[in-house]
Amino acid sequence: MAQKALNTPIEKNQPLSDSSLTEKNFPSIHADSVRKPFVVGIIYVSGNIRTKDYIVKREMPFQEGDSISLTELVSKFKLAKELLFNTHLFNEVIVSLKSFRGYMVDVQVDVKERWYIFPIPYIKPVDRNLQTWASKGYSFERLDVGAKFTHYNTTGRNDHLRLWLITGYSRQIQAAYEQPFADKTLKKGYGLNFGYIAQKEVNALTVNDQQFFLKSDSLPDAGHFLQEQWAASAQYTYRPGLKTRYSFKVGYNFNRVDSAVLAVNPTYLSISGKGKVMYPEFVYAINYVDVDYVAYPIRGQMAEGTLARAGFGKDIDLWAIYLKGLKAWELKWKSSYSIQFNGILRVPFDQPFSQQRIFGYGDFYLRGLEKYVVDGVAGVMVRNTLRRDLFNYILRLPVKSGSHDRIPFHFYAKAFSDFGYSYNKNNTENYLPNRFLYTAGAGLDIVTFYDVVLRFEYSFNQLGQKGLYFHFKNDF
Repeated sequence: MAQKALNTPIEKNQPLSDSSLTEKNFPSIHADSVRKPFVVGIIYVSGNIRTKDYIVKREMPFQEGDSISLTELVSKFKLAKELLFNTHLFNEVIVSLKSFRGYMVDVQVDVKERWYIFPIPYIKPVDRNLQTWASKGYSFERLDVGAKFTHYNTTGRNDHLRLWLITGYSRQIQAAYEQPFADKTLKKGYGLNFGYIAQKEVNALTVNDQQFFLKSDSLPDAGHFLQEQWAASAQYTYRPGLKTRYSFKVGYNFNRVDSAVLAVNPTYLSISGKGKVMYPEFVYAINYVDVDYVAYPIRGQMAEGTLARAGFGKDIDLWAIYLKGLKAWELKWKSSYSIQFNGILRVPFDQPFSQQRIFGYGDFYLRGLEKYVVDGVAGVMVRNTLRRDLFNYILRLPVKSGSHDRIPFHFYAKAFSDFGYSYNKNNTENYLPNRFLYTAGAGLDIVTFYDVVLRFEYSFNQLGQKGLYFHFKNDF
């Protein structure tokens, strides 16, 4: 093959990206040559100051020495760009054809790295979302303050280090390290995590589909903290290719609540009514990603499946299955449609209150029902979203920075409808469990760098209520 490359008449040295690499760009090349197999020569990487070259090449859908036609190489340039963006390591990625050497092609990858180190002060409401904090009058007393140190590329191998020290309304200490590429094959990794949380306020019950809180300051016989949690875990990960990742986690948990909490809800922590439990936890998960952009998918699919086992005795006895999926289609007229599915099943159905949280926690909620929570042991949620790409805007900054001299903003208009259901075997005081739930609305999404998605949504729910909501995160 090397001798053949030396004897061929093809000599092109201009860099070409996926948008410019077409047959008409090469009038001297016969049409059949574009479809003939070429050999990928050297993959050059530039712009990566921290990230190792082999970590960049690990995400490429082709490697040095692969035999591939030019037409196929063009489509893989686009895929390579998407895969590199989804590592969360770079603000900009350009994959182009650097040069021909006969039937051997060299590839150029230019990247602009993100900031990886974030030693920042931490100020955040303890409430689960901004709407809940607003209902408490935006009280400064409900803020957690402290410091977070996070390094998203500690050794240049996309490994994460987190050190958190938070005080204020609650206390939190966390130390965690994740190394996804721990072996020479770049397929196996590990993670270690330790955490401590102490809370002055505990969501002891759900009343009228809203959280009912106990505060230690208002209970004369209560301790300083109503709940304390310790957790430690170790995780093994395996990623044989580009799209699928497997993980297995082993952890141990300690959880204690004050007697004031048990006086209000005896089964808050365990079915047996104990105020202190210790239990092991085992989690197996599969994650699949094949989208153009993880933070805001316009095209492709993502899925997660998790099987968890917590405890072995009467205090904690839980099997749980968690499923998430998203499918997005790119349509005409700069539009796209996505459908998202979330599902939870916990068995046996008799679980303590702390193991029954479904709607309103994390990313499991219906848009338009943010003010409410719905408990249960099984739940399903479906989100439908139709988007229209409006326009882009680039804010140019008066700074000399190769990777942060401009901030891109992408604006999308959208309409949506959500559906859900939660099964609660022991529900007596709330309206929304065991009932078909639905909402609808329209909004504006603003997508900018560092995977930030600002979502403004005007929603309607089945209770006849409507309102404007703001979210500072993506949908999945």
